[in-house]
Amino acid sequence: MRLLSYLVNGEARYGAAIAGGVVDLTQRIGREFADLKALIAADALAAARTAVAGQKPDHALDSLTLLPPVLAPEKLWCIGVNYAERNAEYKDNSDLPKYPSLFVRSPSSMVGSGQSIEKPKVSEQLDYEGELVIVIGKAGRHIPRDQAWSHIFGMTLCNEGTIRDWLRHGKFNVTQGKNFDRSGSIGPWIVTADELDPRGPHDIVTQVNGEVRQQDTTERLMFPFDMLIAYLSTFATLKPGDMIVTGTPTGAGARFDPPRWLKPGDVVEVESAGIGVLRNTVVAEQ
Repeated sequence: MRLLSYLVNGEARYGAAIAGGVVDLTQRIGREFADLKALIAADALAAARTAVAGQKPDHALDSLTLLPPVLAPEKLWCIGVNYAERNAEYKDNSDLPKYPSLFVRSPSSMVGSGQSIEKPKVSEQLDYEGELVIVIGKAGRHIPRDQAWSHIFGMTLCNEGTIRDWLRHGKFNVTQGKNFDRSGSIGPWIVTADELDPRGPHDIVTQVNGEVRQQDTTERLMFPFDMLIAYLSTFATLKPGDMIVTGTPTGAGARFDPPRWLKPGDVVEVESAGIGVLRNTVVAEQ
């Protein structure tokens, strides 16, 4: 299934994208499962499938304001330097990392597909980073790698927008540059693991104004999905609805000479064949 969250008359709802539009699940099973996160936590995919069966769309997809599929994940983990050659882009002669680089983003830093992402007033260095996202379906701590796949509910996409000159304001952290309001996006929906096997391989392509900037495949991840789940669950309990943004390929704007920063009016598209397209236009912060 393709499960998504959206606004109708200012109210957050969730549903399933099918041929011709969206079936509203809030009006059908919302009393039992208030939002998509609750549905995931209840392991109620079968209930959603039953509610959708035989239904006609309630909404045209292009009439909806899409939200990030999980509105308030407890944890929104982001992995850095995960594709081959990404370490070399830093030109610091460092060895390949032994463990994943990791930081956390707040939900307020993300918008849904079709919404605008913002270039902040205080910086000209808004950058794009197209990434695949795994969504946790089953809670776990100290998850062995050979059991990790069973903890994945599905996959979605992320433009992990970054304000580059704010990454080094502190001595050790990158948090500021990764958490500007509405600087990134997630969506358009979650494709469930029963329809799209997380084991892959999965492609990831980022375009800016129709020009391909990033292109790679999960076959080249230094830290594959199952390893990330095992590693993260060593120190934190993974919860239903938690999201792991799994890293970006080479080709971000900062790596060009001169750098190619996003500007108002630019359209960023992150695509993976089995998921779809996450599309956002850049606007200036008001």
